[in-house]
This record gives sequence, structure tokens and C-alpha cells, in this order.
Amino acid sequence: MKVHDRHSGRRRGGWLLVALACGLIGCEPMGYTARNAYRKNIRTVAVPIWTRGKDIYRREVEIRLTEAIAKRVELDTPYKITNRQKADTLLTGTIDKIEQATTSFNPDTGVPREIAVTFHVSFQWEDLRSGAILVKKEDFPVSAVYLPTAPFNEDFFLGSEDLMERLARRIVETMEADWGTF
Repeated sequence: MKVHDRHSGRRRGGWLLVALACGLIGCEPMGYTARNAYRKNIRTVAVPIWTRGKDIYRREVEIRLTEAIAKRVELDTPYKITNRQKADTLLTGTIDKIEQATTSFNPDTGVPREIAVTFHVSFQWEDLRSGAILVKKEDFPVSAVYLPTAPFNEDFFLGSEDLMERLARRIVETMEADWGTF
């Protein structure tokens, strides 16, 4: 048996009115927007291979990170990756420091269970047309954890894959336009 609430029709009508008004005038005064979060005047980005700091001895981390950033730009933004001669902007960076720390041990064997790895990077996003610096970050840290023991047996290479993706995502997030530049 269905119980009918005499006010349910009014509630549905009220929400419909709010949704319609929001669609017509927009909800931006409430802090929401359907606008693109990226700058409209930029279409292309050049991402040359990043560099390693003088004390970084891990092979090819800069190449792997550059590839992850380029893929993330293509996936998450309206920008296209191109070479420097054709690009509107240039994203350059350096891996300044890589830190590793054991976060937990197996109490029976003393072997590390989890190892945290942190990359500290510095990067700059420059508009090649005007010379303006759009984003500049120094000592930008991102961390991840990997599991070196069974059943995962991850080494630094495998363990840092998640970190590369996290770092690329965080860097691309900084490419979003400031709220005032929509």
C-alpha cells in the first residue's frame, strides 16, 4: 500500500524549479561552474625530457617521468603535446631529490615490508608567446609506497611507477587556470 504525501508534489516541483534556474542563470555564484578548468588561449605544450639533479643516480627516471607527464597532459587537459617550435607553452623541470625510507618492518625477520619513496621536483610552465611564467614550483614533493617483500616483490622500478603517475597528475593539476582567469 503506497502512502501519498500531499507535499511530495510541491517538493519535486521546487527542486525542478531550482534545477531549471541553475541551468538558465548558472550556478557560479554558489561556487560551481561548468566551464573548462584550463586556459582557453593555450592549445599546445612542449615537454622536453626533464633533467636529473646532480645527486640522482637512478637511470632513466627523468625519461619515465617526462613520458608520464606528456600522457597525463593529453588525457586530462585540452592541450596537445608538440615540439618546442610549434608550442604555445613549455613545461620544463628537474628531479631534484629522491628519498627512500622504510615505513614498516616484518617483526619476525626484520625485512622491510613497506618502503616510501619521495620525489622532489622543480618545474616551470612558460608561455612561449609572451614569456610569462604561468606556473613555477620549487621543491614540489610527491610520495608513494611500494612493497618489496612477497607476495608483491616490488623493486624500485615497479614501486616508482605509481609515484610517476601521481607526480604527473599533480603537475598537470597545477596547469589549471586560476579562478580569476576563466
